[in-house]
Amino acid sequence: MHFILKLIFSVYILILMSCVDVNKKKISNNTNEKYYKIESIKEVDIISEAIELYGSSKMIFIKGGTFIFGNDNGLDREKPEQEVTIQSFLIDKNLVTVNDFRNFVISTNYKTEAEKFGNAIVFIDSINNWQLIDGASWEYPLGDSNLIALNNHPVTQVSWNDALAYCKFCNKTLPTEVQWEYAASERGQKKNQLFYWGNDLVINNKYMCNTWASGYPHSIGFKDGFKYTSPIRYYGANSLGIFDMAGNVWEWCYNWYLPYTASKQIFPTELQGKAQRGGSFLCNPNYCHGFRLSARSATSPESSLFHVGFRCVKNIAN
Repeated sequence: MHFILKLIFSVYILILMSCVDVNKKKISNNTNEKYYKIESIKEVDIISEAIELYGSSKMIFIKGGTFIFGNDNGLDREKPEQEVTIQSFLIDKNLVTVNDFRNFVISTNYKTEAEKFGNAIVFIDSINNWQLIDGASWEYPLGDSNLIALNNHPVTQVSWNDALAYCKFCNKTLPTEVQWEYAASERGQKKNQLFYWGNDLVINNKYMCNTWASGYPHSIGFKDGFKYTSPIRYYGANSLGIFDMAGNVWEWCYNWYLPYTASKQIFPTELQGKAQRGGSFLCNPNYCHGFRLSARSATSPESSLFHVGFRCVKNIAN
C-alpha cells in the first residue's frame, strides 16, 4: 500500500504557479459548478453589529460592505474584477495554532487524514523535490524523525477536511475566498496595492511577512529569520487587527477553486481543489507572490502539506 501511494503521488502531483501541490491520492471534486459564484446582498441588509456574544480577544467583527473582488492586473485566475456586497461576519484574529489543534484532538480523539494515510507532503530543499514523508503530521510536519511542531506556530499538515472538522467543533466554518479577500484588504480599502501594508515586501530592511527571500525550487534563502513557519502575531496585523494575512502558511477556504463568474476560463478537473489564500513561507516574488491580496491557489481537500494551515470564521445571520 505504501508503494502504491508513493506511485500515485508521483504520477498525479501537480504544481500550480502559486507553488502549491495538488496531491491526487483521490480525485474528489464533488462540485458540478463551473464558476465560483458570489451572491451579493443588498446594502440595506448588512448587519451593522454583532448580534451575539463572541470572544473579542480571539475574533474580529468585520462589517459587511461593497468592494471590488478579484484583480484585473493579477494572474488570469484572479480575473475579472467584480463589485460584490457581502454580509458581516466574524473572523479569527490568528491562524489556528498547533496548541489549538492539540486541544481539539485531546477533546475529540480526532485523527487527521495525514495520520490515517501515514504520510504527508513536504518540500525537501536538499533535493529540490516534493515528497510524501512517512510520519509527517500536524505534530511532526517534517516527519516523525524531526522536531515536534511549536505550540505557538500555525498548525500545518491538516487537510481541508481536518480544518473543517476543527471549525465545526468550534461552531465556526472556513472563510470563503470573498470573505478572506474582504478581510485581508481591510474591507476592500487596500485593493489598490499589492499587500495590506503597501507595495514593498521589505520596509526599512524589515520583511513584512514570513517568506523565503529567494530560490524555490532550486535553492532557498530566508532573511526574515524563519526557514519554515513563524509564531503567530510575529508580524504586524492589518488595520482590522487580523494577523498573518500574508505569508507564513496558505489558508484553506471553504469554496472550490473555480474561475470567477464572467471569466472565460475553464479549469481542468485536476485543478479544481479547495481554494487557498494568503501565500506561505515558501512563496517568493520571483515565482509565486502568493501573499498578494488577490492571489489564489488550491489543493485537493484530502491533501496535507507542510505550508498550509487555516483560520475560522463565523457567519452572521439576520
